[in-house]
Amino acid sequence: MSARDVDDRAQLRIPPQSIEAERAVLGGLLLDNAAWDRVGDLVADSDFYRHQHNLIFGACGALVNAGKPADVITVFEHLQRDGKGEEVGGLAYLNSLAQYMPSAANIRRYALIVRENAKRRQLVTVCDEIAGAAFNLEGRTVEALLDEAAQKVMAVNTESSEEEWEHIGTSVVKEIDRIQAAQDGNDESHRDIVPTGIENLDNVLDGGMRGGNLIVVGARPGHGKTALADTIGRYCAGTLGLPVGKFSMEMQNQEGAQRALSAEGRIPLHALRRPQRMSDLHWQAFALAVEKLQQFPFYSNERAGLNINQLRAKARALRRRHGLRLLLVDYFQLMAGTDARLPRSQQLEEASRGLKGLAKELNIPVILLAQVLRTVEKEADPMPRMSDLKDCGSLEQDADVILFLDRPKVRTPGLGDEWKHYARGRVAKQRGGRTGDLNFDFDGQFTRYQAWPADVPIPTSKVIVAGAASSDFE
Repeated sequence: MSARDVDDRAQLRIPPQSIEAERAVLGGLLLDNAAWDRVGDLVADSDFYRHQHNLIFGACGALVNAGKPADVITVFEHLQRDGKGEEVGGLAYLNSLAQYMPSAANIRRYALIVRENAKRRQLVTVCDEIAGAAFNLEGRTVEALLDEAAQKVMAVNTESSEEEWEHIGTSVVKEIDRIQAAQDGNDESHRDIVPTGIENLDNVLDGGMRGGNLIVVGARPGHGKTALADTIGRYCAGTLGLPVGKFSMEMQNQEGAQRALSAEGRIPLHALRRPQRMSDLHWQAFALAVEKLQQFPFYSNERAGLNINQLRAKARALRRRHGLRLLLVDYFQLMAGTDARLPRSQQLEEASRGLKGLAKELNIPVILLAQVLRTVEKEADPMPRMSDLKDCGSLEQDADVILFLDRPKVRTPGLGDEWKHYARGRVAKQRGGRTGDLNFDFDGQFTRYQAWPADVPIPTSKVIVAGAASSDFE
């Protein structure tokens, strides 16, 4: 073939195909209908490039699924009844397929080739659609177009499982093995669980946060939502070495860095804000904290007012470049809608559904911080309830875990010093898990959370209703 012929063929943009593999699959089916079980889960009639092959595979499937034999004669008769017998080339072509089969043992490999070429053709189509949309936005924003393009490309990448059915006996044996491994300290079944590093919280979460879960942390301003999320994020990035991303729509990255230096270096936040207050010990701790934090795979994005399309695109990009095992979003009510004309509640419902979908798509936990209604401060028990989540009723439906925070000292500044570090949490919802109250130690000067120390009495007062200060998970 001359160079000119090659150039001419390239200009034609012949779609990816393998007629030989298609013929081999069809020939194998015509000779041995049992081969359907090896290829029926891999390819569909639409995966065949040639229209006549598309029709023949569909006829084979219809006959086999009806419990009837599918050979040259029966397939031809089936097609004839639909008026398509001659369209596929008649008996002569069907007979040539049955004689073509190179090796029945390799039919699954041939089917894989057919599917791969079908996916390549789908990708070509999607790319053409994306290019066309880029030339004509038709009222869409660039961010919406990018999100739509990403979804289309990822849809092409869907894979069918090699074997989806499993006998219950096999599942039981696997569970026995898991339990035995746990007893021996070798359990790897929870490797996808991300611990929070806060002992009593991990206890109620049965080990930690699970991939695909949307975890909502709700509280009034100043009650430590961001501090809790940052504590968990730093533990995951620093202790576990897991890539963590944070959308910091409320505060700048610089302020986040101050908080991280304070927490890791045990340097009071007020001293970092006015360095002249720092002692020699503080400076030594500062240097060590800087060195430590530089090793953390923790990434922060301070852009405000992101909509769900923009947030998804940035999260996917972070995953591609650095990996991503935990995502923090601070905070929900600062997100924008993709259509500013819609009521605010509908904009946030869109964001809520999108964040849950993102958690499932990336198979990571997403911690979403949310404000609650001011009216909780007037309740006898000021711990928020799910109905108090501000501006979005669908959030309580989309969330897998909802954790509320309350710091009595913030609400009642006149309380004694024993209340200074006390914070209580309430797991109001956990899909498939326990709910109840937790006790936390919040160190405000270092913006750190931890479980309430076992050897320190829990403060008691009429400020907290009877029983609310006790933990259901001790």
